[in-house]
Amino acid sequence: MSGHAPPGLGEPEFFAHSHAAAPVPTAPEAQRLHLHGVLLPGGEQTDLWVADGLVHTESVPGAVTVCRDAWILPGLVDAHCHVGLGSQGRVADEVAEAQALADRDAGTLLIRDAGSPVDTHWIDAREDLPRIIRAGRHIARPRRYIRHYAEEVEPEELIAEVARQARRGDGWVKLVGDWIDRDAGDLAPLWPSDVAAAAIAKAHELGARVTAHCFGEESVHELVRAGIDGIEHGTGLDASTIALMAQRQVALVPTLVNLENFPAFADAGEEKFPAYAAHMRALHARRFATISAAVEAGVPVYAGTDAGGTISHGLIGTEITMLAALGGADFALGSASWRAREWLGAPPLADGAGADLVVYAADPRRDPSVTRHPELVILRGRVVHPSRPA
Repeated sequence: MSGHAPPGLGEPEFFAHSHAAAPVPTAPEAQRLHLHGVLLPGGEQTDLWVADGLVHTESVPGAVTVCRDAWILPGLVDAHCHVGLGSQGRVADEVAEAQALADRDAGTLLIRDAGSPVDTHWIDAREDLPRIIRAGRHIARPRRYIRHYAEEVEPEELIAEVARQARRGDGWVKLVGDWIDRDAGDLAPLWPSDVAAAAIAKAHELGARVTAHCFGEESVHELVRAGIDGIEHGTGLDASTIALMAQRQVALVPTLVNLENFPAFADAGEEKFPAYAAHMRALHARRFATISAAVEAGVPVYAGTDAGGTISHGLIGTEITMLAALGGADFALGSASWRAREWLGAPPLADGAGADLVVYAADPRRDPSVTRHPELVILRGRVVHPSRPA
């Protein structure tokens, strides 16, 4: 692959599994590595060394050079991902492991799990799997969300359930903000706005942030005004809600990969709920204009694929490419790397920080689709992808 090299940068070279350098041990053996290339977001040619799982800016004796003239990013983030979730709810641990490995090999080294019915804390002990920040289980009303996904409660139980999920998660709680109301035949909010506000306040009291699944207009309007911290999907945003989100810095994770499924959702609901089907098609038709308006207004936007359920894992590069079409390559890369890591509390890539890196053969600022195919993935200071010689 050609590298779009800036002045002074030659054709990229990768040595992790070639004869051009000493063999690189695979996890869990300790690795001493050397990388040379353009480090983003700064854009300077840089030499980095890795030892004991940490990044160093000074030479490390005995380090093996794994790349030269490459492009290096802090590990990617999938900010809306469901490890352990399948189309029928929870999956077996070996399936969850395969999901996490698919994300990892695509460069995702930090996941915000936006609701899961299965306990995946066993992953925390695995040095070869991404770090997960969990939001507990989805919270919905009975028969108002996908079967087997959510903890289902009535509004009078919401505050207590939010408190339970705040303790179960890692600083996040996930509400289902809207779904099909069978009487209305269309999307409608699940929670009275005053109850939602009290539940959000309870989560904040417990040190947790709250996000919500919102497709339609009414739920996102109410929940942003109720003090929520994040919105998932956000296809129903209007100008006034976008302005308030920008003012309060309420995060938006649009999951553009998933929004492509709206026509299929509409087709599936057409017979029973024609108003819902028409609504979903209208939301889909204006999805790019809606999310672009949020980006332009200064709403903090982050990359998330909504993997799990029926959506494949490992699609973070596709999400980045789609976001780049709306806000530009630098915006999209930041939304899935350095800005997303800061938002979730991960330390910046600096001397002495954990060595979570993704390396590309071409400049992702010029061609964001490069992010679909990382050349090297380094997790906790070890080369984990490619995991074996070609």
